[in-house]
Amino acid sequence: MAAVKNRIWDLYRRLRDESPLPRLIFYIGLTIELLMVIVDKSNYVNPIEGWLFRVTFLLFAAKLLLTKYELREWILIFLLEGIALVSYRVTGENELIRMVTFVAACKEIPLREALKYTFFVTLAGCLCIVALSVTGIYGDISLTQIYGHDAAEETIYIGVEGEKETRYTLGMGHPNALSCMAFMLTALGVYVWFEKLKWYGYLLLFLLNTGVCLLTKSKTGMLIVAVFLLGACLMRLVRPFREKSFFYLCGLLVFVLCIAFSVDAAVCAQRVRDAQWNAFFYNNPRDNAHIVALGKIDRHISGRIISLTETNRKDGMIRTWSAFSCEENTKHYFDMGWVKVFYRYGVIPGSLYVAAHLYLLWKLWKRRDGCGLVVFVMFAVYTVVEAHLVSVYLGRNYLLLFLVAESASTVSCDPKMTE
Repeated sequence: MAAVKNRIWDLYRRLRDESPLPRLIFYIGLTIELLMVIVDKSNYVNPIEGWLFRVTFLLFAAKLLLTKYELREWILIFLLEGIALVSYRVTGENELIRMVTFVAACKEIPLREALKYTFFVTLAGCLCIVALSVTGIYGDISLTQIYGHDAAEETIYIGVEGEKETRYTLGMGHPNALSCMAFMLTALGVYVWFEKLKWYGYLLLFLLNTGVCLLTKSKTGMLIVAVFLLGACLMRLVRPFREKSFFYLCGLLVFVLCIAFSVDAAVCAQRVRDAQWNAFFYNNPRDNAHIVALGKIDRHISGRIISLTETNRKDGMIRTWSAFSCEENTKHYFDMGWVKVFYRYGVIPGSLYVAAHLYLLWKLWKRRDGCGLVVFVMFAVYTVVEAHLVSVYLGRNYLLLFLVAESASTVSCDPKMTE
């Protein structure tokens, strides 16, 4: 009996430590997750999505079991899986269980290698969607509808329907989806080839994204991309910036402000709506300067704050938050990503999600990953107004790979490490 156990253990150890099986399993799971992201961005409705989620979970769980962890890591994994299981029992959604398993499975996977693979699969998928659309084979090339950029005073309050516009989608269902994928691919590509990218490369990327902006009329997307490219270019050309703790502290400040603003919006959304109404009908917002300021910001982000008041439950407002969320909170969609974290996952899982980002920022500071800092900050800002990264599709959120994947292959400040 002991001999059989020894043989089984020896086989397990060889599979875990010497065979390519764990990496193969991981990349099969990652490929399926990325392909689901591509399908979601197209007009096609995936009829077996739920089954594919189960398949990828089993693949990442198998990779987890074929990975060597320290005792404290196993304790953390079981603790987080336990919290995710509570969330599943409350909401009926297995998203957090899959997320924890995926992040844990990233151990011993080279980060730069995984990100490069993610970039090429995602780029190929997006190009296929665009090609099918522009050739008329599948998918609409544009979308004509009311996009809600008109002020309420010009439409809702006086009973006038907003003006319809035609914007290009290139097969991705909505102009914002096209703008979003352009930003995500830009950020991913810049990070992967950070040390090789010259100043004119950043200029070319800016011009390409300007073209996307003209097609989608997404000013927010264009601003985010422009600031990202400027920050990454400065980190590339001025190497001492990567070493300065000051910039990482600034990144922390921006991240905290993003969370604070989102929570504030969830608390005050109804007051902002009432103040805008009062300002129009009574020429007086009848509220303090803080609410008036939020109202002005809301106009620049296309009414995303007051959108939290549009349902009878006021879905997204802090009154609908709870410790572990509820089943109803998995059905309503809105754009504010950080609000969605606490609304959809619950305050406890949402707080752990935020803590994981703080841990990632600490890792970026420890290895002086300047480009990673820029990616982190701009994703945090983007998530204030868009919920792309807060999704059932794990392949959308590249920061999950950053959390545990091996950093030895990532961008280093030492030129010798990147040759």
